[in-house]
Amino acid sequence: MPAPGPHPTPPAAGPRLAEGRGSLSRALVTALRRGGAPQYGAGSVPEADPWGDDLQLALYLLYELHYRGFDGVPDEREWDPDLLRLREALETHFLRALRSELSDAPRTVEDAFAPLLVEPADLSGSLSHRLETTGEPWQLREYAALRSLYHLKEADPHAWVIPRLTGRAKAAMVAIEYDEFGAGRPDRIHARLFADLMADLGLDTGYGRYLDHAPAPLLATVNLMSLFGLHRALRGALVGHFACVEVTSSPGSRRLAKAMRRCGAGSAAEHFYAEHVEADAVHEQVVRRDVVGGLLADAPGLEADVAFGCAATLLLEERLAGHVRRAWDQGRSALRRPLPAPAGAGA
Repeated sequence: MPAPGPHPTPPAAGPRLAEGRGSLSRALVTALRRGGAPQYGAGSVPEADPWGDDLQLALYLLYELHYRGFDGVPDEREWDPDLLRLREALETHFLRALRSELSDAPRTVEDAFAPLLVEPADLSGSLSHRLETTGEPWQLREYAALRSLYHLKEADPHAWVIPRLTGRAKAAMVAIEYDEFGAGRPDRIHARLFADLMADLGLDTGYGRYLDHAPAPLLATVNLMSLFGLHRALRGALVGHFACVEVTSSPGSRRLAKAMRRCGAGSAAEHFYAEHVEADAVHEQVVRRDVVGGLLADAPGLEADVAFGCAATLLLEERLAGHVRRAWDQGRSALRRPLPAPAGAGA
């Protein structure tokens, strides 16, 4: 008798699936829950808003199959051809929108990064500056809940670029990622430090817990990393994204550490950002000199991609900041649904 084939992997015990927000994401959620291919019309993807909740949530759910999956969804669905076809169509639509928005963006590393090396005189549009100076505890909690969709897997999307680099760029990237993953100490993994920050703020530390609260502009910032990370052809853009984050992180982290201290958020909440002030100041030099420099020494034709990755990062961060500013200026939550009060509040 022939040997039996491999048994399907039991459904992943990951986070729960979110509720759909439109025809595409609802079709995808149904397919993930029940099996089979997602059912959607031929014009659904081209007609979808590339910045909207429906497309961005569908992309996020498809990307999460490459991270921790979802409760009740078999691991094999990560490479399901029907899901990959949908993902490709969504990615193409999203990427076209990005390139259209950035048609006049810098195409050299020098032009892309030079403005980021000097702190702007006007910080009025900066969320970290707002939180540092006038932020209220409820706004700190919202900001942390938003950022948790990335920070609870911090550095994971960037790790995909490692096998696509060589020599100096690879060695430098691994050195930075080693720090991000705690330098051998599980209690120092940055994702763990962010979970400790969330606990200080009275938030649920579960992975993906606040997906249903997250608006499309936040989902887009996380999806960008996965889009770049999962495609070897976009490795230059992922390096540009990573470099942009490291170059801009230290000043913003300094402001956020002060915000946490001013609001009495707790030692773990302050420590997460204080840790990034020092670490990212060092990482900035390494990433610009050795990761970007090493990549372009090996593959100079990727310079425009590196610049594009930086520009796309700034574009989506500004879209998110604008969304949050508008909501807070009107005295309302920037989330799709407000957070419950922390335990013991108002007692």
